[in-house]
Amino acid sequence: MKWKLDYDFKQYDFRLVLYMIALNTIGIFIVRSATSAESFKDPLVVRQILGSFVGLAMCVGISLIDYRKICKWSPWIYVLSVLILAGVKIYGTASGHGATRWITVPVLGKVQPSEFVKVGLILFFADYLQKLKEDINHPHALLMEALYFSIPVGLVMIQPNLSTTIIMTVIVAAMTFASPLKLKWIFAFLGVVVVVLGLLFYLFSSGLYDKIPILQGYQVQRILTFLNPSENSNDYYQQMWSIMAIGSGMFNGKGLFNNSIFSVKNGNFLVEEDNDFIFAVIGEELGFRGSLIIIIIFLLIILECLIIAYRAKTLSGRLICVGVMAWIGFQTYTNIAVATGLFPNTGITLPFFSRGVSSLLSVYFGFGIVLNVALQRKT
Repeated sequence: MKWKLDYDFKQYDFRLVLYMIALNTIGIFIVRSATSAESFKDPLVVRQILGSFVGLAMCVGISLIDYRKICKWSPWIYVLSVLILAGVKIYGTASGHGATRWITVPVLGKVQPSEFVKVGLILFFADYLQKLKEDINHPHALLMEALYFSIPVGLVMIQPNLSTTIIMTVIVAAMTFASPLKLKWIFAFLGVVVVVLGLLFYLFSSGLYDKIPILQGYQVQRILTFLNPSENSNDYYQQMWSIMAIGSGMFNGKGLFNNSIFSVKNGNFLVEEDNDFIFAVIGEELGFRGSLIIIIIFLLIILECLIIAYRAKTLSGRLICVGVMAWIGFQTYTNIAVATGLFPNTGITLPFFSRGVSSLLSVYFGFGIVLNVALQRKT
């Protein structure tokens, strides 16, 4: 296989790179504050910094590889993803609530494979839908797509990891909708979603939630807490303190690394403040102004992906951009919605901010492919 760098680098999307670096840099400062590290030499912060440099270097390297050549390997990437997910269930390390989501890799330490599987699914279905673009509306093609999707997502579901299952579903649904799919299939899918959500609401409102086999006990409790916070006040305190932290930051925030005795974070009232609820730290320390700037940068990233998708030369390139856009957009929105009490606690992290190298590297991997699509866009 020959790798030729015959690109017009005037088309390199430096704006997208700048947005990512901006978020990642702010994220490192927030991680240091959230972990109450005394300096940037703290092991947790150093790991995040090293992950950032490795991720950015990997992103630039991948951006120079023709995405169409990577897509040719997507069937093998899919098989590898399935094997790794199966291996996690057998050899993985158990974490909170008995979930088995991590494997220990020499030198790297704990790695969460499902983060990288998101990229694998984007590549596989971009290639699959590209090959079947003329027959995508045939029921057999859609059934095969559902079958291919059900295997990895089923393995993620039994870890159990409902949040990643939902993200994967959103990614593949968005990519399928962006393909030459007829509206009747889109409305049919949305109809099924409405029916399922309606059924779930009925089961919870009727106290029949124990009839839902795919939900674990702690997941049921999170939903019950969201629906009836007054009746489950002990379980609602995570989101309650998160909302209080964000509100107390007001417009300008209390400042990074502050020692205020009135800080929700400093009082150790927040749980998972360096991960799932890191937006609470952002809101408290950077205030409404800082939070708004971060949200705007995320929106600019989404817009940039949309522009690249529109200008992509091939359907697979367009679908890759749509997949990454749906992934980052949905994950960002959901994390912020949980921190502000709009959604029940899901365990979904905030890209570029939540502590964890697996998430950071997988995001950079995905954007590296998007950058290559941009390099080959229509002029």
